[in-house]
Amino acid sequence: MSARRHTAVAVAATALVCLPASAIAHGTFAKPPKPGTAVPALPVGQDNPMIAEGVAIGASTPVYKSSGLGPSALNAAAPAGSEQRYVDTAVFPDGVLPPGVTITEAQGINVLRRIGENLARQGLSYDDVITMRVFLQNPAGAATADFAGWNRAYRQYFANTSLSTGKPIDVPLGTAAPAQPFVVNPARPSRFALEIENLPVAGWLVEVEVDAVYPSKGRKH
Repeated sequence: MSARRHTAVAVAATALVCLPASAIAHGTFAKPPKPGTAVPALPVGQDNPMIAEGVAIGASTPVYKSSGLGPSALNAAAPAGSEQRYVDTAVFPDGVLPPGVTITEAQGINVLRRIGENLARQGLSYDDVITMRVFLQNPAGAATADFAGWNRAYRQYFANTSLSTGKPIDVPLGTAAPAQPFVVNPARPSRFALEIENLPVAGWLVEVEVDAVYPSKGRKH
């Protein structure tokens, strides 16, 4: 991860992952988790918290740590180095954003798709993620980073199920009515999000790195 100079630090309370039922419990910990397990501490009284309060990792638990990943330059019609260059045209045909979808939201979706591909190459998936670090740059002409847009993108891939029923919870894309999330996933990683002055690639507004726990034996993706 390249060095960064932090300007306005906006630490967004974190999200934690729900690992397989056999490997997790929620709440406070009277003793360390069992070896080979990761246990998220989820906020009390919330049916669909965005993030966990923290995660406890048992001894001998294998963990994968990704590098910081930004969006891929998938919109060839947009100028190189522009923010629009990093709109995923597989999600937004011709790079056209639907009403209310912000450029940060679109780039966040791009990044999270890249995260999923990175995890898949290691035999992992979104629901194995236990921690996440997010770096956001202000869109051109904006005074602050677009945390709301990022959080909408995040909910498309993480923290979009009811804790009480396990059923998916609809997520908005821009200003559209909430609909089925792109990936149904109960995982709520511990997470921070920082607003920074510059990301390492011209046009990037989002960079993300994650830690993931290898699933228990016999689990299928």
